Amino acid sequence: MENNLRARLIEWLASDPALAGINTFEEESPLSSSPPWLGIAASGSVDWGCKDRRGSEVRLALELESRSDRPEADAELLRSIKSRVLNLPVFHSEFEVASVRFLRSRSEARADNRRGALLEFRFRIFEPLN
Repeated sequence: MENNLRARLIEWLASDPALAGINTFEEESPLSSSPPWLGIAASGSVDWGCKDRRGSEVRLALELESRSDRPEADAELLRSIKSRVLNLPVFHSEFEVASVRFLRSRSEARADNRRGALLEFRFRIFEPLN
């Protein structure tokens, strides 16, 4: 289910008009892309099932790389990403979302006038009932 979540999340983010300024959406850090780009930096899952349904708790970190010399330059974009993730639809053919929770973020200045930001989330998902 973790891999299905990763794929659906990238599709969900890429379809948001508020994020149209991002050049590339990838399931991992892109090998070559001009900033800004968004990718999944890491994910991992543990069992989160119950008596009658299999489920997983997935922790996932999204990485945004941009280019700016101003620390506040990505603030609005990061708010839009966070909001979009938290509003991931509940029902998908491969899983059902029980909850999504923002965990933490961090930002840093990088070489060549680049900025990096990491947003971490926890997803609790079930296999579909069908």
